[in-house]
Amino acid sequence: MSGKSDTVVLDKVLTQADFDAFAELSGDDNPIHVDPVFSAKTRFGRTVSHGMLLSTVLRGLLEQLVPGGRQLEQKLMFPSPTFAGDALRFSAIRKADDGRHVVAELNCERIDDGVITCAGETTLLRPEHR
Repeated sequence: MSGKSDTVVLDKVLTQADFDAFAELSGDDNPIHVDPVFSAKTRFGRTVSHGMLLSTVLRGLLEQLVPGGRQLEQKLMFPSPTFAGDALRFSAIRKADDGRHVVAELNCERIDDGVITCAGETTLLRPEHR
């Protein structure tokens, strides 16, 4: 294992403007993400984040954990919604490292209530083994 940290954490608040910008960039303008009036009538009661927006933030943490690492596999679940304005704690935790591959646990947690909104695992190939 390298001398780098085994955990990278980022506290962040995603806003409706972030959801809107991601929708513009990705083309995913589903009203559950971008239309507060529509979303208010759903079971969520307000807009929810794109899952891939959360994944993108987590990918940034992986770059800090294993700079230049190539993501070989990723499994993500979204057990609870992430709402605009939620204070979030994103984390990438090194679980295994054989010198060639790094396995990391990924999480996004709502800080206010501790609910996990995104969880998973990924395998990275170290850049020197490409």
